[in-house]
Amino acid sequence: MLDIVSILCLPLALAVLTALAIIDLRTLLLPNILVTCFAMLGALFHLSAMYYYGDSVSLGLGAFIGGATLYFVRLLGNMHYKTDTLGLGDVKLMAAGGLWLGMHDIMLAIVAGALCGLLHGGVLMIHGKIKTGKLPKMSTFSLPAGPGFIAGLVIIGLAKFWGLPHLSF
Repeated sequence: MLDIVSILCLPLALAVLTALAIIDLRTLLLPNILVTCFAMLGALFHLSAMYYYGDSVSLGLGAFIGGATLYFVRLLGNMHYKTDTLGLGDVKLMAAGGLWLGMHDIMLAIVAGALCGLLHGGVLMIHGKIKTGKLPKMSTFSLPAGPGFIAGLVIIGLAKFWGLPHLSF
């Protein structure tokens, strides 16, 4: 029974992350209810897997590190640009991701997500150049960060949970 629960948590989490990415691309918002659902699925997954992938302390520290790292980046960005540069939804998303990945892998997910966001931004800049003939101004260029961080969470999550080794048939 518990193995079925952990197996079901993964596609549900992917569905929630997909919904979050689409919503963020359309509205620049990550709804709290979906971020909370993602966090709760992570807690349920680890409980049903009997903490095979990390103990509760590592997972709790992962949530703290994921959220605190992005909150610190947000503070620095806001101080430098004198406007919101990173939403609190992104901060909460990475805290929830830390519940899934633990304290070590959440940092990998942040780096992978930042690289995915950079790639996304580069593609949008090139698209803007092709469409208008000139590059968009960096001072006014806006891009939702959530999809990049979601891609980072999925990449590192796939590496961590691939094959579900905690299942013994």
